Amino acid sequence: MTERPGPMLDDGAVDLRNHTDGHYARLADGYNDIWSKRSEYLTWMSAEIADRLRVPEGARIADIGAGTGLFLGRLMECASPRTPILCVDPSAEMLRQLPRDPRLRPVQRTAEDVAAGRVALPYEALDAVLIKETIHHLTDAPGTLRGLADLLAPGGRILVVTLPPLLDYPLFQAALDRFATGQPEPESLADAMRAAGLETEYSIEAFPVTIDREHYLDLVGNQWMSVLSSFTDEELAAGLDEMRDRYPQRELRFADRFAFISGVR
Repeated sequence: MTERPGPMLDDGAVDLRNHTDGHYARLADGYNDIWSKRSEYLTWMSAEIADRLRVPEGARIADIGAGTGLFLGRLMECASPRTPILCVDPSAEMLRQLPRDPRLRPVQRTAEDVAAGRVALPYEALDAVLIKETIHHLTDAPGTLRGLADLLAPGGRILVVTLPPLLDYPLFQAALDRFATGQPEPESLADAMRAAGLETEYSIEAFPVTIDREHYLDLVGNQWMSVLSSFTDEELAAGLDEMRDRYPQRELRFADRFAFISGVR
């Protein structure tokens, strides 16, 4: 069956946000398996997050877009059943894959719900908010960041981890172009944090990736990135053919670059 692209925006681009729910519901059962061969990356990213959030034991933490909780390993060391990490995600299927641990509390709501006060939280204020690779799904990122900043206790931190619009990934060109169109610039997110009254800084860090070509093609074919779910079956098949021609080597090597944008109240 051919998947149809979502509604078009005024400029003719596909609105990627309309693919999010179905994309993550479909991936949920095997999502952790996708990352099982990238344990070094998971360790690196978890450390980068923990080092930037600098949370003490007992901190009140919310992970916005937590998914299956893959990147919470280091933060869980600071959590307890009395002060669990709030794992906020609109996908019930993803939250069902969270580890069964009393230090994690699933909250099936959106970032916008939390920022607007439409969900009752167990904490009057938050000490740390993590938003990893979720910011591009928001309809109003500046407004949502402002609402989340208002929830911070004095000295509290927000950390946004996001891919820059221009990827170094070995993808087919239409996917690279569509991703760039829907991805916010890190500087614009930093400006939004400053406007929300946070002392803000950001940096770009890279993690080197070496991956088997066939395994990578399988990931793309299974629509591992949400942008890939916006292509029809025929477009995705053509994109995979393009990649096979462009990248004939057995192993692919590229830099996985991330923007780390942190704000402190």
